[in-house]
Amino acid sequence: MINRRKFIQASTLTSAAILLGRKIFPMSQIPGVKGRAIVISTWGPNVKANAAAWEILGKGGRAFDAVVKGVQVPEADPKDNSVGYGGLPDRDGKVTLDACVMDEFGNCGAVMALEHIMHPSLVARAVMEKTPHVQLVGEGALQFALAQGFKEENLLTPESERAWKNWLKTSKYDPNETIRQMKKYMENENPGHKEEPYPWPVAELNHDTIGMVAMDIKGNLGGACTTSGMAYKMHGRVGDSPIIGAGLFVDNEVGAASATGVGEEVVKVCGSHTVVEMMRQGMSPANACKEAVKRIVKNKKDKANTVQVGFLAINNKGEHGGFAIQKGFNYCVTTKQGTLVIDSKSWF
Repeated sequence: MINRRKFIQASTLTSAAILLGRKIFPMSQIPGVKGRAIVISTWGPNVKANAAAWEILGKGGRAFDAVVKGVQVPEADPKDNSVGYGGLPDRDGKVTLDACVMDEFGNCGAVMALEHIMHPSLVARAVMEKTPHVQLVGEGALQFALAQGFKEENLLTPESERAWKNWLKTSKYDPNETIRQMKKYMENENPGHKEEPYPWPVAELNHDTIGMVAMDIKGNLGGACTTSGMAYKMHGRVGDSPIIGAGLFVDNEVGAASATGVGEEVVKVCGSHTVVEMMRQGMSPANACKEAVKRIVKNKKDKANTVQVGFLAINNKGEHGGFAIQKGFNYCVTTKQGTLVIDSKSWF
């Protein structure tokens, strides 16, 4: 097993420097200040998504536009097996996608169990801007997307299909066991390249989402969350990611938050909304995330250490933070000073 910290430093941070053309600064040099643009996203590899978002934020653009652009990067990446194209399918072999977006005015849109469309985040934005609804699901979401001019595509890559067929040998649905099998299969598929596409220990792999929130130079906030969901889930399963208040919540007067991990647990505590409400009461972003984790741990009792959930947040001052149930959750921060991947604190 490779050392995760060395991997992040050697590949993720180097990639960030190349992508942004900037030095990677210590955290003390990346402060949160209202009126200074900032974007944060779940998981170290999403420095590329941050770079795309920064193309808008760095020019004084709107936070909402930036996050929608940013999350399209993993949606279109066939090597990302947890989001969009190349996402691992459900137990029936179908890639179903979930996404939601929310802007500074409280407008929001979401799609759930959407098939054949590479960018569910863009469809979610269209739901927000072009319909009287907030959420569209399944076949109805697909019909809407096609009517809006989106292309129908095959999202199941050969690599993901082979992994699914390997899983069918046991067909056991258990998040940790599924990831364990998937990692073993991928290592066999890529001899000599075991760091791709799953470089982290099993406990750190229990995630399936990119959540991204940002603040622009006007002090306005925006957020987006997109996923292909838990691998080999029951067909039709929807987690927290496309649910406003669970996987994502934005309140321009307070802050914004997003979640990653086992969505069922996030939904039970209205996770991202809880984080924002804790910030409303004066908690820092990190402590607000910790409070949401505390509620999940209380619900799970003696089984809390069997799941992983991570939260990230920014407040209306531009301060940011995160917290997770288990070690291994990290998030990317980008400002004009540069990009940094931060290991969040955890309950266990």
